[in-house]
Amino acid sequence: MTALPRAHGALLLSARMRSTPEDFFVEELPGFDASGVGEHLLLTIEKRGMNTAFAAKRIAEWAGVAESAIGYAGLKDRHAVTRQRFSVWIPKKIAPDFAALQAGDLRLLEHAWHTRKLPRGALAGNRFVLVLRDVTGDRASLDKRLHDIAQHGVPNYFGEQRFGRGGNNVQQAVAMFAGRRVKRDERSLLLSAARSELFNRVLAARVEAGNWNAACDGEVWMLDGSRSVFGPEAMTLELQARLDAFDIHPTGPLWGEGELRSAGDVRALELAAMQGDTANRLRNGLEAAGMKQERRSLRLCPQALAWRWRDDGNLELDFGLPPGCYATTVLRELGDFE
Repeated sequence: MTALPRAHGALLLSARMRSTPEDFFVEELPGFDASGVGEHLLLTIEKRGMNTAFAAKRIAEWAGVAESAIGYAGLKDRHAVTRQRFSVWIPKKIAPDFAALQAGDLRLLEHAWHTRKLPRGALAGNRFVLVLRDVTGDRASLDKRLHDIAQHGVPNYFGEQRFGRGGNNVQQAVAMFAGRRVKRDERSLLLSAARSELFNRVLAARVEAGNWNAACDGEVWMLDGSRSVFGPEAMTLELQARLDAFDIHPTGPLWGEGELRSAGDVRALELAAMQGDTANRLRNGLEAAGMKQERRSLRLCPQALAWRWRDDGNLELDFGLPPGCYATTVLRELGDFE
């Protein structure tokens, strides 16, 4: 991740991040309201220093059900304070004692009945409140950089979390495609890492070219706030106005079998960025695995980005991100973090 080009210029600060779990707060924004009826109990949980899988196991033990009866919309970091929804299937609709679920590192905030298990991706986004400590750097320059990010967005790289400890998931994906057997859950993670690596390569090439947030010949567009795409379509004044208003965004490929949707200069750039032995192995492996061609926005626009310098000299950031996007991709445009 450190080698990927940045869009807003030289790094401006160094700081400590996640000194305590409270320094990295994440709140999942629900994608729907609970129906109030049904056999699935929706739980809004706040947890400290606990990843999603461990929390799901705790909830399953509390409810006396298999872990397969637990649903959640997305994975949350361990080294953080996080709020997110879980669902637990309780056929008899008799909830266990809620007090028995409470602990120092896990709190139940809300509960309601719903008709279905909470599926992956059923969230509107995430809100982050981050505290950067021991900040070194010129405040005026940092304020300007944050203003530029709020106005223009950042490259929508997949974050380091997607690539595993030490970034080893890509090489594991290559080994899997060469025949190494893996568990079903691991296979899903490695397929995602392979697609993410190829997407990041394309986005890096467009950042280097200075057109990651601009229209190029053969562009495929994505509607803001959705996964709907259209194009390739020639640039018009209307499209330029929508691009400037963040109503649409340029896209890059999430690789799979089928025809690459882009055309012209964009298609040529994308194919050139995905050359080389590792990239070719990833592309062939993804096609053989039956993954389909999809697109992802090249531009990430933090929602309601706000910041303040606290009395202790630390910098607090507050912003929202769409599902599947990473706070670290915003932070990397500022500086280096310990």
